[in-house]
Amino acid sequence: MSETQVLGAYVGTFVDELADAGVRDVCLCPGSRSTPLALAFARQPRIKLWTHLDERSCAYFALGLASEQPTVILCSSGTAALNFAPAVAEAFHAHRPLLVLTADRPQELRDLGANQTIDQVRLYGGTAKWFVEMPLPEASEQMLRYVAMIARRSVQTAGAPSPGPVHLNFPFREPLIPSGHQPRPKAEARSVEERASEAQRPAKLEEPAPIGAAPPGSIADQFLNAERPLIVCGPRSYANYRAVKRLAGAGVPILADGLSDLRTCGSFFGRQIIGSYDNFLREGRLAESLRPDLILRFGEPPTSKPLATYLYRHRDVSQVVLPTFGGWPDPDLTAASVERDDTHAIWDSLSCCVSDRPDRWLAAWQRAEAASLKAIRDITESDEALSEPSAILDLAAAIPEGHTVFAGNSMPVRDIDSFWPASEKLLFFEANRGVSGIDGVVSTALGAAAKALGQIVLVIGDLSFYHDMNGLLAAKRFGLKATLVLINNDGGGIFSFLPQREDAEHFETLWGTPHGLDFAHVAGLYGVGFQRVTTRAEYVAALKASFHADGVAVIEIKTDREENLALHQRIWRAVADAVTPAAAP
Repeated sequence: MSETQVLGAYVGTFVDELADAGVRDVCLCPGSRSTPLALAFARQPRIKLWTHLDERSCAYFALGLASEQPTVILCSSGTAALNFAPAVAEAFHAHRPLLVLTADRPQELRDLGANQTIDQVRLYGGTAKWFVEMPLPEASEQMLRYVAMIARRSVQTAGAPSPGPVHLNFPFREPLIPSGHQPRPKAEARSVEERASEAQRPAKLEEPAPIGAAPPGSIADQFLNAERPLIVCGPRSYANYRAVKRLAGAGVPILADGLSDLRTCGSFFGRQIIGSYDNFLREGRLAESLRPDLILRFGEPPTSKPLATYLYRHRDVSQVVLPTFGGWPDPDLTAASVERDDTHAIWDSLSCCVSDRPDRWLAAWQRAEAASLKAIRDITESDEALSEPSAILDLAAAIPEGHTVFAGNSMPVRDIDSFWPASEKLLFFEANRGVSGIDGVVSTALGAAAKALGQIVLVIGDLSFYHDMNGLLAAKRFGLKATLVLINNDGGGIFSFLPQREDAEHFETLWGTPHGLDFAHVAGLYGVGFQRVTTRAEYVAALKASFHADGVAVIEIKTDREENLALHQRIWRAVADAVTPAAAP
């Protein structure tokens, strides 16, 4: 066999095996050293290629595209691979399956000043679940069996039960054009329903199976004997909805994080979903009086700081954490136990929990919820001017059922958690909360738009938008449809809520960081729609129009950071005044 035929057999076998294992999406950037794999992917009819020009955007786009099966990302050698690193870290901490393929110079060119060569061995450190330095290509039977095994094992390792990134580093010698290999034939195309199942989310919620008996001494038994149990559903709790539904049947308040996907399916959980806790748990007397005697925490740590403070305040109460993807999600060290070895068995035992406990406990939370919602509504509805809280409330009212809201980091995700009301409208929520960076959010949201059945609506701040303007190129290249709500307060709005704001001399230079950018020019550069709205009526009209239009629409809302802080503080004072008379359960 010629050198190019050896190369073709090596990379072709690897790519065919990935396709057999269920890989369908490959995001890559142009490069010379990655040519063997790029061509093998392009020649495999079961693979869809998403070609990007920016490695950081490419990796974040893949992150949004990843579901049950890993998305592959491929780049050339050198700094290209370094630009994958932020998304790899996010994938590791957010439990997203990525298969990271980096091309490299062969060993004889390393550490000798060869062009575009860096040390890529274990490049991503502890943020890769598994690393393999691949051997140089050869076409022996044993080698082809080895690369096939690596492909299968990589897909399996990147996937369940605790998804994350796998890194394979491929050294290639020239020539780089593979030949001779015939890809395995195209398999049957997946249906829409199969694509939906990969998102690990139900298209509709179903009632759980009939109950049995609670085993003595089990968590379920503790739950049955508790007089004031509380359920806290953090981000990505949707996998636990059957267990939560059965527990809800026991008349228990359910604090549903804005990213849990459980806040916006109220017809399934009835009136037990509590969504305004971020506002009313700031009131110390109420937080103290709402003292539970057992707390079950599903999913990841909550977004809300007041809720985290509440859990810490009651850290002497037994708190049982049931994580969605394993690990130990207890940053404040308040958990009595983290049940991670046989989680499904625990959910099954929890599903038999039904009791006739008095409804005073649930009623106290419901009174606080109702009073908070009224206080928020009284303030926001009295003003037609656009604000950051009203942007969330108006979006919640206007968005159609079945759509997905992607929450940008810093203020947007916190405002969504604070102000998005519980409702019967079935919606889905996503965010980059693994390491909560503001880079790559546009790309991740557009990657999610590429696989979403409903439309993606991204709510993003101006600094985060600035960080990933390159991500907008994917919208035009791939014909994507999405709505981007751009909250532009000309700087780092979240810092106005932090102690740093007390340093008036240095605040704007170090934290406020006004930029003065006109993002209309950015939209024009990347060929996406842009509209700057100045009233709530214009905003709602722009939202509704974007839901029915093709392409990507950016809707910009300009706000003032100091006015935004004052409005939030005004809302919190009004909520505190409203809930204090109903403080005792």
